[in-house]
Amino acid sequence: MSNLEGLKKEAAVRAVALVRSGDRVGLGTGSTAKYAIEEIGRRLQSGELSGVVGVATSEASDVLARQVGIPVENLDPRPLDIAIDGADEIAPNLDLIKGLGGALLREKLTEIQARRFIVIADHTKVVTRIGEKSALPVEIARFGFLSTIERLRAILPAGRLRQAGAQPYLTDNGNLIFDAQIPAGVDVAALERQLKGTLGVVETGLFLGMAERAFVASPDGVTELTPR
Repeated sequence: MSNLEGLKKEAAVRAVALVRSGDRVGLGTGSTAKYAIEEIGRRLQSGELSGVVGVATSEASDVLARQVGIPVENLDPRPLDIAIDGADEIAPNLDLIKGLGGALLREKLTEIQARRFIVIADHTKVVTRIGEKSALPVEIARFGFLSTIERLRAILPAGRLRQAGAQPYLTDNGNLIFDAQIPAGVDVAALERQLKGTLGVVETGLFLGMAERAFVASPDGVTELTPR
């Protein structure tokens, strides 16, 4: 395991320390969230935790959770006690870009219902402004997608349809993803409203005002960030 992978695992362990027996836990998707799922499974096996139930944000996380012994339920209207997930960008106020792994719709549907949403990431994901390093994934319906992309380009001119080899990338929900570039100086809250009001857009990777704290792994160790 590389040093950075070890630190990502340490950040996940710090987040999982907030999980209590009997909690319903939103299980994130991606390389860092994987460590959190494995740690919850380890604590259940060792008896440090009991009665924990997971709600997975992707098919991959559902499979992994079951493999490590976490019972998995479907998302329903009941609140989740806590959700733990990674991020592709973390701004100083803990606004996030998520969805480079393609699970943004299920992640947002799950994490919006969590009483506490905890982010785990490595230091390369910390930015001074949203869109500084990462594209913004926008999940769009397959039907009429070229028309939807035209509407999106009127708002965010730079971007492209995500590909999986020669074919367009498909999400777990059977939708497409348009990866857009956010120019500097954009009001991201206004942008989110504009994108969500665009016909053909299913969801965006802007997770604004949702995270309670973030555990960020760097060569100096794990730092805990809160909105500022």
